[in-house]
Amino acid sequence: MTTLKYLQAYPCALQDQVRQLIAQQRLGDYLQQRYPTRHAVQSDKALYSYVQGLKQEHLRNAPNLDKVLFDNRLDLTHRALGLHTAVSRVQGGKLKAKKEIRIASLFKEAAPEFLKMIVVHELAHLKESDHNKAFYQLCEYMQPGYHQLEFDLRVYLTWRDLPGAD
Repeated sequence: MTTLKYLQAYPCALQDQVRQLIAQQRLGDYLQQRYPTRHAVQSDKALYSYVQGLKQEHLRNAPNLDKVLFDNRLDLTHRALGLHTAVSRVQGGKLKAKKEIRIASLFKEAAPEFLKMIVVHELAHLKESDHNKAFYQLCEYMQPGYHQLEFDLRVYLTWRDLPGAD
């Protein structure tokens, strides 16, 4: 039985469905059918604008973001698809905090729904630091169907790990 490292927290029945698609070599077709397009956000500047737009729409009172970028160093070995950081520095007699969001570069080639899901996840951390009920309610508010997209993203990552996936 194939271990599905991105889907281990999901029920066995769902994992078995994914295993069946893998065995039939239809997982890529399933994903292509559900998510046929790729987004056009390809530069750090475009990503910053995209994130600011979502933030302005849903989280107007959240702290401002100083930097948003695609990060080549973020990958699945770090178990991170996106990062939110707050870097604090003393400048003169004041403490300055810089808020940053970094998105793994593999999302340059992903479906727009997956990019939005990751951005929504990182933006939600501006209000809720922990992955608790309030955090996931905020994610669902910013992107209805968030939980299904998170599952499908995990299926996409599983497919990317398959030999010959393209």
